[in-house]
Amino acid sequence: MILTGKEIKKRLEKDIIIDPYSDNNLNPNSYNLRLHTELVRYTESPLDMKKSNPSENLIIPETGLLLQPGVLYLGRTLEYTETHNLVPMLEGRSSIGRLGMYVHVTAGFGDVGFKGFWTLEISVIQPLIIYPNVEICQIFYHTVEGEITEYKSGKYQGNKGIQTSMLYKDFENGKY
Repeated sequence: MILTGKEIKKRLEKDIIIDPYSDNNLNPNSYNLRLHTELVRYTESPLDMKKSNPSENLIIPETGLLLQPGVLYLGRTLEYTETHNLVPMLEGRSSIGRLGMYVHVTAGFGDVGFKGFWTLEISVIQPLIIYPNVEICQIFYHTVEGEITEYKSGKYQGNKGIQTSMLYKDFENGKY
């Protein structure tokens, strides 16, 4: 089951934390999250799963930033979220999708217990000028059945900003 907007609001500061929060961003069954002013772009190709790939920071000025097709940009939400006893999910807004912008390549699924900012995997199918603070995606919440084990990752939990892939840590720790 997906929580309604009214239920999201009821669970604020209990099962759900959204900071900053505004009633203006609350929808019938989701909450709109905004794009922070910073992006990250990898600077070398090809990328290598076994290493920390070099990247550079970009700032989205108030006048806008032109994104190019074929480039992966990592962004983040302006809002910090925490979710307990629910599964958070992230989707791009339809108004964003209708401009040919993908907000996440694969990582729209959150875990019970996630705490932090959402890293967005942004790509565009045609050149697009973007702006900071735009409502770029929406978070919604599923109820869960069964015993809950909260997410505890040494890689992404409690992040403070945009995080590039840390898959290389799994190679270093002998997982692969």
